[in-house]
Amino acid sequence: MKFPPYFVIIYDVRLCAFIYPISESGFVMKQFENKKRIVIKVGSSTLAYPTGHLNIRKCQHLIEVMSDIKNSGREVIFVTSGAQGVGAAQAGLPCKPTDMPGKQACAAIGQSELMTFYSETFGKYHHKVAQILLTRDVISNKERKTNVINTFNRLFEMKVIPIINANDAISIKQLDFDENDTLSAIVASLCDADLLVMLTDVDGLYNGDPKLPESKLIPVVDKITPEIIAAAQGAGSSLGTGGMLTKIEAAQIATEAGIDTVIIGNQDPAQLYELFEGEPVCTYFRAIR
Repeated sequence: MKFPPYFVIIYDVRLCAFIYPISESGFVMKQFENKKRIVIKVGSSTLAYPTGHLNIRKCQHLIEVMSDIKNSGREVIFVTSGAQGVGAAQAGLPCKPTDMPGKQACAAIGQSELMTFYSETFGKYHHKVAQILLTRDVISNKERKTNVINTFNRLFEMKVIPIINANDAISIKQLDFDENDTLSAIVASLCDADLLVMLTDVDGLYNGDPKLPESKLIPVVDKITPEIIAAAQGAGSSLGTGGMLTKIEAAQIATEAGIDTVIIGNQDPAQLYELFEGEPVCTYFRAIR
């Protein structure tokens, strides 16, 4: 058996020492294995084809993996996107509308379609789900914020998987989230998550355009600096309504709230297992503590 060249000793509160191997990239293997409350954010490009219709094979695999992660004793919070695109496809439109009423109508249609699929598919693995639709004033309105936190806590007690999306059907500009990446970071903070995971079309943050062979994956980010933001701006990624930059902004919100954050590829949902069992190919943003 080949061992990595470096090790780190981590002590828990019981003063028991655990030895974890460190890869040459500096990533501590199995460092997420004790994370219990996980927010998983999935974008439109993971959930649906360019036609707007659900990518059933990938969605089913993703839900299978999330169900298995929950079976391991962890709490899973699922932040979804794709309602407008799925709704437009269900309505027989050639593309997503550009006018606000059209967007809102498609979001209402699509959210119903998504939740039907999620409920049925999670149900195959004996898991119950609950829908929570949020607007940005959940942050500023103290009463709404308290109500949402109480709802999360009761759902966790009931062993139910919360499924979160922006409430696009009633949202206006002032109440809207710029991107569901931002929503996922806010949700992670509201539910006191241990880890935020954002799935993307690429394996993580690169130091250049990931399509270019000379670009290298950045495995660990200790602090989000202007150089990191510049790398995100040049990443050449276009995911749903956002891109890599919005994910870096979300990572900054989450890490400043003390939550470890990971950006990982969406090509194979089974990569999520590597977060808890091995050395994942991803970018890890260390929480500020």
